[in-house]
Parts: sequence; structure tokens; C-alpha cells
Amino acid sequence: MMKDMRLSIQIEKPVSEIISFVLNPKNTPLWIDSIVKEETNEWPVKLGSIYRNQSQNGDWNEYTLAELKDNGFTMVQKDGNYHVQYTLTPLSGNSTDFEYYEWVESGELENPFTIEILEKLKKVLEVK
Repeated sequence: MMKDMRLSIQIEKPVSEIISFVLNPKNTPLWIDSIVKEETNEWPVKLGSIYRNQSQNGDWNEYTLAELKDNGFTMVQKDGNYHVQYTLTPLSGNSTDFEYYEWVESGELENPFTIEILEKLKKVLEVK
């Protein structure tokens, strides 16, 4: 079983454009199939902003924006056990290395991300 998962993909868009896209809750269902709706308590978001998303089975999860930097951000689930960190590293030209890292303090990752999810994000972003 896994306590953490690290995935990365190269996306042909600049860092700022990718961060703007993934932080916008309206875009989340476009690339994460398991989420049907996401909302935040304020826009634009800032450190401490609350995200809520609804899964396909109707469950709501709540996350706090725990870290926000120019090259990425970290969210922590309401119970404090689950964390997810996005780190973006500019490569040459418009290319960006997009790293997704998720971990739990205790227990196991219930539904770890897959490379297919990141490939969908890449496809959605590169079409724009």
C-alpha cells in the first residue's frame, strides 16, 4: 500500500498559466473525472482559502490552501491527514515540468492520482 504518490508530466504552457488554471475551481472537473463540482470561499484565492469539491458519489471534501508560491501550492484536507502539493518548474521556452505529490500522515492513500489524470490536464491546457 502507499502513503505517498509522486507524478510528473511536461506541459507546453508557462508556469503562470498552469497555476491560474489549476487554482480555478471551475476548471477542476475538466481534468479530474472523479470531481463533479468544486468551489472556493473567495476569488482570487489566497493563503488559507477553503476549497470544497464534490465527488461523483455526492461526497463533499474540504481543503485549505496551506501554501501558495509563484511556482506552486499545497492543499491540506480538513482533517489534516491528506496533503497535496503542486510544484511547477519552467523548462525551455513555454515548457513546464508539472509535479503532483500527494501524501497522508497516517493510513494509506485511498484514491491515488494516476498519470492519466495528469495527461488529461496536459491535453486540456495545451488545446487552449
